[in-house]
Amino acid sequence: MLWHDAAARYAAGGPVPGAAIERTASMHCGTCAARHVGLCDALSADGLAELADAACWCSLPRGCILMAEGEPGAHFINVSHGTVRLSKDMQDGRRQVIGFVSTGAFVGLGAEARYSFTATTLDEVRFCRFDRTGLRELFLRYPVLEQRLLAAACNELALAQGQMLLLGRKPARERLATFLIDWSSNFSNREPTALVVLPMCRGDIADYLGLTIETVSRCLTAMRKQCLIAIDAEHNISIIDRTTLQAIGSGATN
Repeated sequence: MLWHDAAARYAAGGPVPGAAIERTASMHCGTCAARHVGLCDALSADGLAELADAACWCSLPRGCILMAEGEPGAHFINVSHGTVRLSKDMQDGRRQVIGFVSTGAFVGLGAEARYSFTATTLDEVRFCRFDRTGLRELFLRYPVLEQRLLAAACNELALAQGQMLLLGRKPARERLATFLIDWSSNFSNREPTALVVLPMCRGDIADYLGLTIETVSRCLTAMRKQCLIAIDAEHNISIIDRTTLQAIGSGATN
């Protein structure tokens, strides 16, 4: 379901389980998990109030499309909770997952006339949605906002370059090890932890790493047998030997 379809249904009182869409974000700023990692961290209390008035706060359940490839790129979002999958469709019908983003991430920031990817919620996602045109006046009053967005765009470029290395030079085992280490720290926006909760399915991981589901499952099984990881009944992964897993991801061990 597209974001604007969900918004229309919600506004009309239609059935969108778990959805909440409000005109402004101000009442949610105090408890927002992205308060100190996104745009908001750059502003004083007064500036934050103006930014909240320019945003539409939303909460959507799993399986909603926040922006669709080819749609006019009039907005971007700042994720405050949950995980979003970014993907592109190929002409032959195949799908390439180009990334997963979570708390504090900007989505659609680099769009020009149209979005170049599709963004889909993988669990409950809360976010602020900004109109590009409406932010121009705020940029004039608060130049730090534009600086923060530029830094976010540079980070997106760095992630894209990392993905090129991952797909172009690493074999399957190294790709999966790199993914697990990265998700346990950088992508999950927290300190490295042993338990890796994966909101995405094996198919999503396979499409992100340029592998088949069978290859992903085979590599995970091999890592489990080597006591590098453990997999529970919910398919969450616990990293047992982080040092060796990091070495595998960097190509330092066979």
